[in-house]
Amino acid sequence: MTKTKSPVFLENPITTEIIRNALNSAAEEMNDSLARSSFSPIIYEMKDCSVGIYNEHAELLGQSSGLPMFLGNLDVCIRETTKYIGGNENYKPGDIYIMNDSYITGTHLNDITVISPIFYEDKELVGFSATRAHWLDVGAKDPGSPMDATEIYQEGIRIPPTKIYDGGKPLKEVIDLITINSRLTRDALGDLNAQIAACRTGEKRVNEIIKKHGLDTFRRCIQDIFTQSEILDREQISRIPDGVYTAEGYLDNDGVTDEPVHVKVKVTIEGEYLTIDLTGSSEQRPGMTNCGLAQTVSACRVAFKHLIGPDSPVTGGNFKTMDIIVPRKTIFSAEEPAACGWYFTSLGLLIDLIIKALAPVLKEESAAAHYGDSMVITIAGNDDRQEESVPFLYVEPTAGGWGAFAKDDGQSGLINNSNGDFKNMPVEILEAKYPLKINSYSLRKNSGGAGETRGGLGVTREYEMLAESANVSLWFERSLDPAWGLFGGESGKPPKVTIYSDQGEEQMLKVNAKPLKKGDRVKVETGGGGGFGNPFNRLPEKVLEDYLDGYIDIDTARKEYGVVIDPEKQEIDETKTKEIRNHRQD
Repeated sequence: MTKTKSPVFLENPITTEIIRNALNSAAEEMNDSLARSSFSPIIYEMKDCSVGIYNEHAELLGQSSGLPMFLGNLDVCIRETTKYIGGNENYKPGDIYIMNDSYITGTHLNDITVISPIFYEDKELVGFSATRAHWLDVGAKDPGSPMDATEIYQEGIRIPPTKIYDGGKPLKEVIDLITINSRLTRDALGDLNAQIAACRTGEKRVNEIIKKHGLDTFRRCIQDIFTQSEILDREQISRIPDGVYTAEGYLDNDGVTDEPVHVKVKVTIEGEYLTIDLTGSSEQRPGMTNCGLAQTVSACRVAFKHLIGPDSPVTGGNFKTMDIIVPRKTIFSAEEPAACGWYFTSLGLLIDLIIKALAPVLKEESAAAHYGDSMVITIAGNDDRQEESVPFLYVEPTAGGWGAFAKDDGQSGLINNSNGDFKNMPVEILEAKYPLKINSYSLRKNSGGAGETRGGLGVTREYEMLAESANVSLWFERSLDPAWGLFGGESGKPPKVTIYSDQGEEQMLKVNAKPLKKGDRVKVETGGGGGFGNPFNRLPEKVLEDYLDGYIDIDTARKEYGVVIDPEKQEIDETKTKEIRNHRQD
């Protein structure tokens, strides 16, 4: 174990905490501003967005709740923009920049990043405001996002770092060029203005904080915050035994070919330093499971925080002792012309695998695998419920089951580990806004992996078409390598999607723009999380409770847990339960 040097702090710790919390509050206000003023429900209802405040070196100062995958690389976007324009000296007060290039931002083209420099009293550059939000449509070959793109040019308009406000004045021609490429031009412009408003809020609040405390005090406090974060990282890593830890898994396919997509992880611990090596993972694929390097780095940071110091806030001082090795032109470092539309698919698996690799030495902190993907359903068509038919575009990730812990069952019906504060669409909003009806929405019985602690349950959600015609696109993953258990726990159930029409039933997990008619139904069943520990060590009383709650049925209680339940008395048959469990142990 390497001994950490004694820290040197520059400012009163009380003042430091006041400024830390003020910056995070400012970020939360930015996030509220973005959600309240956006036009698209994927932002104002589902919160597919994130914001952050950074110093002049693009180091994180404050963040709100949001998508951790976004927050982990907005700093890269600021640095790339600064490099693109030739340095910090070329920013002016009132400037605003936009970008979505997958090979810079790491995300798909629908995720629009907007940044603005923060000048204290319009004189000195002291930082940046940054926002990222999902636009429903950016002009891809199919509404929303295609599920079968083979190159980035099919996925929509690609924007390098581009100035859209110059010294406070909008560059209308540039803004029009971007928004006109969306099938939902009005919504795109509204969402852009919401992102700009959020950035302006950040600028205002940072100026207020500095004015109250003074610029020198502000910067000393920021340095102390960074020092604290780095120390905590070093302490947490140093308690992990030195060694090399590995794990590997795979995705079903890339949406174009049937070949599985391989993910290989090697984690090396040396004192206070942690290295994640992704050598051996699949080369970039013809389909859309590729990812820009920036988001891969972000995913590794998310896994790091899951396991190591999850309760401490993330700042620009974190991750100083973490190194990430990613070979070029793999699924984790895609280069032109690779399609990147479903970049998060491989990243969810990556996060699970980093945890799996370190589980043998971090048992208490680890969790079994979760359902693993956004499980996206997209429905597009024309809403003809009114006199005038208008186009609609519905995009939704679906929740699923998370893996169990050493001492707790996994959570049921949560969004995947890449998406943090992202939410699915409330049924009331969905049915009011779109020509769709939700026939059922429930936890999926028997989907959680068996274990001493049980994996969380997936969900079942059935959509019925009310429009005369529409198209459905699906991207559901991890059916061949579902959420694994740890330390003897069983895997969760894989996902399942069934489409009901007058032609009968069809089961599929991936499809692009499949025609639907009025009355057709799409039933999605998401995967459950993996179990933790031997299922026969689960307390019979907990198994009975799961049965009474509708989480498992009698057969599952008997086969997977060795617990016999009398269906009439609704009680455990203790004699038969002991016989089964003793027989299994023998």
